[in-house]
Amino acid sequence: MDLLEYQGKQLFAKHGVPVPDGRPATTVEEAVKTAEELGFPVVIKAQVQIGGRGKAGGIKLANDRHEAEEHAAAILGMDIRGYTVHELYVERASEIDEEYYAAIVFDRSAKKPMVMLSRMGGIDVEDADPEVMRMLHVDPLLGFQDFHGRRLAFESGIAEDVIRPVGAMLAKLYDVFVREDATLVEVNPLLITKSREVVALDAKVTVDDNALYRHPDVAELRDLSAEDPQERMAKERGLTYVKLDGNVGILGNGAGLVMSTLDVVAQAGGKPANFLDAGGGSKAEAITSAVEVILSDEKVSAVLFNIFGGITRCDEVAKGLIEAFEQVKPDVPFVVRLDGTNDKEGRALLAEANLPNVHTEATMLGAAEKVVELAK
Repeated sequence: MDLLEYQGKQLFAKHGVPVPDGRPATTVEEAVKTAEELGFPVVIKAQVQIGGRGKAGGIKLANDRHEAEEHAAAILGMDIRGYTVHELYVERASEIDEEYYAAIVFDRSAKKPMVMLSRMGGIDVEDADPEVMRMLHVDPLLGFQDFHGRRLAFESGIAEDVIRPVGAMLAKLYDVFVREDATLVEVNPLLITKSREVVALDAKVTVDDNALYRHPDVAELRDLSAEDPQERMAKERGLTYVKLDGNVGILGNGAGLVMSTLDVVAQAGGKPANFLDAGGGSKAEAITSAVEVILSDEKVSAVLFNIFGGITRCDEVAKGLIEAFEQVKPDVPFVVRLDGTNDKEGRALLAEANLPNVHTEATMLGAAEKVVELAK
């Protein structure tokens, strides 16, 4: 779950990370009122879950009421890399002396958090020399220690007088990372003010969806309007679903089988429209839910239902599919491949039911070729 900047800063403040004073706004009038209460100059920031706001014109400095009104009106409704701006963050302007970059991510290959620090931050951080980035893996049992912060700060070549304060800031960010079950905590820029204070001028935070039950306050921040409607529907029904760009719907039981199905469909010349793992169940209710999610995507012109029977018997899956199709009347062709336990019985049941728009295949490649042909 990705948080907006101001939501991330609220988490930062909760854990003692210094952030500039600011408040969210959803209208021009609210933004102007907030700016006057904070005192000029202020910065008007677009709130979207994507980077590159500064280069896109989504961050503007306002020195008076007129500029605040003008910038708020221009930014609200702006499209930034496919994201429409519906919220603003009005923040008291900071005196910038130096800009650094800091982040903590979960490195899955190392199975450890990785802390990163660079003496070059700001809107051009992507163009910075990668050699200036310093990284350090943290043993989760040991945690982030004071010497970790000093080492990173020293090795990154930042100003000597802020080595200890920056190290202390990294420790606080690591505390946010651990206590909030985050997979990413990023600050760009990590600001050094003219009075040599260390402040988080931005906040990008991603919280592990699987840990939201431990953080009901964070779960309430979820912006459902920003989520893909099919992915939101699947999540509500307990299905693992990822939307893709093609027109061939994919439904299977087991993540490994579904991933293999994506590859075989691509090999047959098709473009998968989604990844959907219905799990190991064969109940009609689960199959119905999965079919409804796939068919809610208007781009889907054919569906491949790929089942490998183990503990889940193919004849039970076929019964579930027949029952599901009594509730859902698909107007696109379905290709069903059943293999494994009782696969012959399952195919016989489907043949006997003579479902409209349903074709059976015995092999994965045969099913992929058939669905690609039907999807054209």
